[in-house]
Amino acid sequence: MPAIAQNLDFANHHANATPDDIRALCESVVKYGFHTAFVNPSYVALAKSLLGSHAKIGCVISFPLGQDESTVKMAAANRAVSDGADELDVVPNLGVYISGDKAGFIKEMTDIVESARIYGKPVVVKFILDPGYFDSLPNKKEAMQDVAQCIQQSGADFVKIGSGMGPRSPSLEDVAIVKEAVPGMNIKVAGGIDTREEAEQFLNAGVSRIGTSHAIDIVLGKKQSEAEHPRAVRSTE
Repeated sequence: MPAIAQNLDFANHHANATPDDIRALCESVVKYGFHTAFVNPSYVALAKSLLGSHAKIGCVISFPLGQDESTVKMAAANRAVSDGADELDVVPNLGVYISGDKAGFIKEMTDIVESARIYGKPVVVKFILDPGYFDSLPNKKEAMQDVAQCIQQSGADFVKIGSGMGPRSPSLEDVAIVKEAVPGMNIKVAGGIDTREEAEQFLNAGVSRIGTSHAIDIVLGKKQSEAEHPRAVRSTE
């Protein structure tokens, strides 16, 4: 399989995902050599039972809005790790930041990171920066960079640009903005990245991971029109 497979997190975050869908996801992760199988919280234990140590298991927390109570997010992160998650993609409460409570924004993320690592397991934590929510701000670039730096301060491992459920998909410009602010941070992108060409553009821009429900199409080099699974109105990864 192409080397690009190890940069892809194969995701199924659909509301109607069934256990059989998760089994198929996990089988494909092993078959194609994808980095991580990303599932919703209720399916972490199932994914772990299917994959064991053959591949990483990822889970979204407070997805896609990020406006659960902090203690709920902490408990969810802890439970996901105890069920077998190796990686967490967490949505922070952006409204807290926009309201001016930067300290509270950082504290929530720091508490979540600490809760995720309570077992001493080397869990990879990513916080999601949904770029479309910054477009209407007068200081868009500065705000995006400040949020990226807050994520770095929290002790997280990645800035993830895009949830796949926000106002728009990530762009190469978004990646450049974040890299300028936190040049040492890993970056993941997600949302609307469906083809090999798109994936390679983001990897060449310095992204190290891509979340997608079209991972198979990407590694096989299929164009969107040739994909076995037509793209929905809005991709969830």
